[in-house]
Amino acid sequence: MKKQECIAMLLAGGQGSRLGGLTRIRAKPAVSFCGKYRIIDFTLSNCSNSQINTVGVLIQYKPFLLNSYIDLGSAWDIDNPSGGVHILPPFLSETKGSWYNGTANAVYQNREFINFYDPEYVVILSGDHVYRMDYTQMLKFHKSKNSEITIATIKVPWEEASRFGILTVDEDERITKFTEKPSQPDSNLASMGVYIFNWATLKEALIADAGDPLSNNDFGQNIIPQQLKQAKRVYAYKFEGYWRDVGTIESYYQANMESLREGHFLTIFDPKFRIFSNEEILPPHFVGSKARIENSLICNGCIVHGSVSNSIIAPGVYVGKEVHIRDSILLPNAKIHKGTNIYKTIVGEDAEIMRNCILGVEGRTTPNQEGITVIEDNHILPEGSVIEAGETIYKARPLDKGER
Repeated sequence: MKKQECIAMLLAGGQGSRLGGLTRIRAKPAVSFCGKYRIIDFTLSNCSNSQINTVGVLIQYKPFLLNSYIDLGSAWDIDNPSGGVHILPPFLSETKGSWYNGTANAVYQNREFINFYDPEYVVILSGDHVYRMDYTQMLKFHKSKNSEITIATIKVPWEEASRFGILTVDEDERITKFTEKPSQPDSNLASMGVYIFNWATLKEALIADAGDPLSNNDFGQNIIPQQLKQAKRVYAYKFEGYWRDVGTIESYYQANMESLREGHFLTIFDPKFRIFSNEEILPPHFVGSKARIENSLICNGCIVHGSVSNSIIAPGVYVGKEVHIRDSILLPNAKIHKGTNIYKTIVGEDAEIMRNCILGVEGRTTPNQEGITVIEDNHILPEGSVIEAGETIYKARPLDKGER
């Protein structure tokens, strides 16, 4: 096998429990995003656009749908005979076997895969972030600093800093301090969860971490702090483009809605840095004579008879007559029947909303999750149901006669 200068290990095994009903039957990286895409499309497309043609995808939770979606990687032009995309679930060895116990442990269990390609550098990536990034520029920075570990970083709002790994750097961008999700952050320079390691450095760190019974086997909690203690050359690559962690309902909703704004930083339509997708081949969308569409994304296979405003309508969605949809996200193959009103709602894949329902109605109390209503995948909501704003999954009641 041809030696690779750089390969990628893509961590895609998380359950994503904070996305609730959207991840009950699929891993978070497989969740639909911005209509025609899945979240993992962005990281795989970054690899393709960065000429990284060997990618190991480490997957554990609900692997079937993600595995079948990625297939051989041809949709992202990574089906290279000297590399390609490889699905790497947990496995039994001659002596033992176990689930992945953390991000570092997942890579440790697949060190033989990395050794097979004998790379100089290994890029560690997350499959649940939305961004466009040319990893070759980060690798150039890594080489120029004679770095052993380089962490991609981005400035985040101070009020959100405690959600991330936070770094402090010197005047040469060398990292002097790293704290995973600090309660009182002293910086707003956050780790993006994108790392470049010299393979020799990573291998040594993984073996040492695996032998530590007190370790959580996590890159942010254990590997990076331990390498800093050992005075390894760890640098921060400052990224100034668009990047979003879409691990919560609020952040997932906001990132989708941002794609409807003019001049959106992600620029998904940029032909010079395309975002690829293994989307299903469907006929063109159909817009009925009485349909009204404003500032929305309507994907292939959709049938729209009603009104859609400032919303994302994924492939295969049906919107019936006298339906009004505003500020919402309808995931693939959802069906919305006649007379239903939907506001600020995420309707899950293959969900069906029967006639005369109201979703996102203002309740008597302050709504949860910023008022975003969520209908889980495959749920059938009975005719005449009402769901209050901010309800997780669903909480329905039939309409009174006077409300019909």
